[in-house]
Amino acid sequence: MSRGGTGGRQRVKTARNRTAASTRWLERQLNDPYVRRAKAEGYRSRAAYKLIELDERFHLLRGVKRVIDLGIAPGGWSQVVRRQNAHTRIVGIDLLPTDPIEDVTILEMDFMDDKAPALLAEELGGKADLVMSDMAANTVGHQQTDHLRTMGLVEAAAMFAGEVLAPGGAFVAKVLAGGADHALVAELKRMFTTVKHAKPPASRKDSSEWYVIAQGFKGAPADVD
Repeated sequence: MSRGGTGGRQRVKTARNRTAASTRWLERQLNDPYVRRAKAEGYRSRAAYKLIELDERFHLLRGVKRVIDLGIAPGGWSQVVRRQNAHTRIVGIDLLPTDPIEDVTILEMDFMDDKAPALLAEELGGKADLVMSDMAANTVGHQQTDHLRTMGLVEAAAMFAGEVLAPGGAFVAKVLAGGADHALVAELKRMFTTVKHAKPPASRKDSSEWYVIAQGFKGAPADVD
């Protein structure tokens, strides 16, 4: 790999077997301060700083005892939780392999598998204080389709949160540009005291991702005979 440039910015020359797109991606990685910071501080991905920045604003991790991490790979969000709360019970799930994290239970399976919710709840061993989701559907290049597929994951995660959260708990999930749709926001407002959208500084400006933050879970509705 050959690098050059001025002003401290590294540029990557296009290699014979590397596409222009992959060259741009590599150059962006080399010059991304969050990538460098993640390497220096031992986080597995720059995404860790998205949760750190959301926590600074919304205090999501304050006093949490049980946390579920949906879409845990590569593990940056659970690393943040573990560093801030040494004794928190953390259970994560991802279809992708995830290297072990000390004292974190990781299920390698699809969250949309019918068995996943019960397994997550069983491993957690009690009601969750926080359900966090950095899941996004694999993109196919069609904006509307990609949006619908990702929002389907968000809706499933929100309904799951409604089943496993303790009263007062919180839910945070990645959504796309425009935020959660009106129906989901209405449902979240029914379930939680406050519902807000935020784009943390660590989220790249050219990225379509935002996060929905729902806090103050009101508790599951009582059964009506």
